[in-house]
Amino acid sequence: MEAFAQYGHALVALAGLAVVQFVLSPLSALRKTAAGLAPGAQPPADYADPCYRWHRAYSNLTESFGAFVAVTVAAILAGAAPFWVNLFASLFFVLRVVLAAIHIGGYGRPDAGLRSITYVAGVLMCLCLAFLAFKAVLFSG
Repeated sequence: MEAFAQYGHALVALAGLAVVQFVLSPLSALRKTAAGLAPGAQPPADYADPCYRWHRAYSNLTESFGAFVAVTVAAILAGAAPFWVNLFASLFFVLRVVLAAIHIGGYGRPDAGLRSITYVAGVLMCLCLAFLAFKAVLFSG
């Protein structure tokens, strides 16, 4: 496990994001149940509705979680520079928490603005992690 110790921040970001997902799931479900929706149903697409915003916060995190795990684990296993892996993974984690808060709080416009900027910044962190993995594998040695 000593080989992974230098990636501590990235590992905490992975675990932390899983915890956020596990917290958002029942909180979103409770709001949908209170709104009278059947399990698995989606609320009407209306950002004025807190139930929909909770649903989007959870769904958006779930949609990006797999890609984040893939690029972070790839960068770690490829032996990419720990400083950059930790930085990009940690920033992605913070951006996803901020994005969830933006969704839940109803901040910004539904079609662009703060939500979009935060989302795109998170995507860029994943692309940076993927680049680090490619670089470590293709240009090592």
